[in-house]
Amino acid sequence: MKLRMMASALAISVALAATGGLCTAPARAATLSGGFDVGPGGFQGNFNPLAATSGFTWLSIYFEPLVTYDEKLQKVVGVLADSYEVSPDQLSYTFKLTDAKWHDGKPFTAKDAKFTLGLAMDAKSGSVLAARLKAIASVEAPDDRTLVVKLSAPSASTLDTLTKVMMLPEHALASIPVDQLAKNSWWSTTPIGTGPFKFTKYVTDQYVELAANTEYRGGKPALERLINRYFANPAAAIAALRAGEIQFTYVDSNDVSTFKGDEAFKVIEGDSFVVNYLGFNHESPIWKDVRVRKALMHAINRDAIITSLYGGAAKPANCAYVADQLLPPGIDTYAYDPEKAKQLLAEAGWAQINGDKPITLLTYYTTPLATNVLAAVQAMLAQVGINIVPRAVDTPTYNSIVLNPKPDIAQFQLVYAGLQNGPDAGSINVGLNEKQIPPAGPNVVRARMPELNTALDTALAEPDASKRDARFQEVCKVMNASLPWATMWVANRYGVVSSKLKDFVWTPAPGGGPYAAHPEKWSIGE
Repeated sequence: MKLRMMASALAISVALAATGGLCTAPARAATLSGGFDVGPGGFQGNFNPLAATSGFTWLSIYFEPLVTYDEKLQKVVGVLADSYEVSPDQLSYTFKLTDAKWHDGKPFTAKDAKFTLGLAMDAKSGSVLAARLKAIASVEAPDDRTLVVKLSAPSASTLDTLTKVMMLPEHALASIPVDQLAKNSWWSTTPIGTGPFKFTKYVTDQYVELAANTEYRGGKPALERLINRYFANPAAAIAALRAGEIQFTYVDSNDVSTFKGDEAFKVIEGDSFVVNYLGFNHESPIWKDVRVRKALMHAINRDAIITSLYGGAAKPANCAYVADQLLPPGIDTYAYDPEKAKQLLAEAGWAQINGDKPITLLTYYTTPLATNVLAAVQAMLAQVGINIVPRAVDTPTYNSIVLNPKPDIAQFQLVYAGLQNGPDAGSINVGLNEKQIPPAGPNVVRARMPELNTALDTALAEPDASKRDARFQEVCKVMNASLPWATMWVANRYGVVSSKLKDFVWTPAPGGGPYAAHPEKWSIGE
């Protein structure tokens, strides 16, 4: 859920050669261990793909979608769908399904796919995808190997959303009431998917273990077991990697230098596709004047933070996008100018609006890097008379506060968060469109900007692919002028793997993917 979309390099995937060590779970031959969830330490208990906003690197090893992105995040390819076709009017998607089996041996059919989409479209199930699937008018399963998804209007982002819908077994879940599904114990005890590995056990807050699915349609996996370890903090994950207890983990940019030049490890770098922002709670009166929001932008020396804290591994964002094709000419770059910030605040009457009263800044980023970033932001804003107090909480707590239909404004007048801006540019819609204000969607800042809504709706409905970039440039223009968010930067993302791994693929994808990683081919060399 955290943390540059570029036309020339959308992501990096890696096929590496060579063996790995042990883990604190029982040691076994041909076992690969790692910190596979997004962020060092992982997100414990994130086992429900309907409710997940991260962790897809791991979840997609045992659950599978109909379609996914290739390992470079450049095109959509089939997984449980052998092929798919889009009708000329772009209102109908027809998927031809592959011959697959659930981990309990029962066949996967179009009825399962229809059942899954029904759950994904129903917010009562806990689905975080419901708001993104509103263009779907109907789902039909004319036979066991055909699924037809019909839209009420063209939506170029629907296919992108479908890459995140992991197929679920109707025979195992249909008896559970929809409103009780999200927190059902099935997800962490007896889940079944169609992927190359099968869930075997979860030891609370320690690890999840998967075993090879020897009947996998893509062939028997090379590894016998995969283990996802959880750590109290990034330092613990890095220590385990160096000790050979795990063979992969995410790392922050400030930890990368300690691995470079060490032949025992391979550093994987790629675009995070996630824009980090300070989100104004638009229900708080202190942010009503755009001059106040602009003052905040001018008060923060983003270049200094990127250079000193990110080691240059980030790019300033002046709207939701940093990809060249999505940036219109002439937008405000909001150069660091504390005197201008003070002037704007004085013109807006900041002393009367809020003055030096503390402003709660809520975040789910708890790494040392994020702590240092927010300390720098806090000091810079204090210089112009804005007194913020950062409050870092775990992700469930953050979500319970910001997704509350009737939130307590005092708990989050400002947020520091991230939302993916790719590989599909329309992904940003859920965080900004007025139609997505909770409980309908994750527009947690409660932005209500008609011009922005129109720009987003127009871009999402554009059927001509050659015109979509221009439409999203309009979104960028409105964001840049109106500032629903104070956009900060898009940072690189890093993973470190043992140089002994063989045929291992990892892409620094937003939310951990999913993408075509072919874990059935991962192996440990001799």
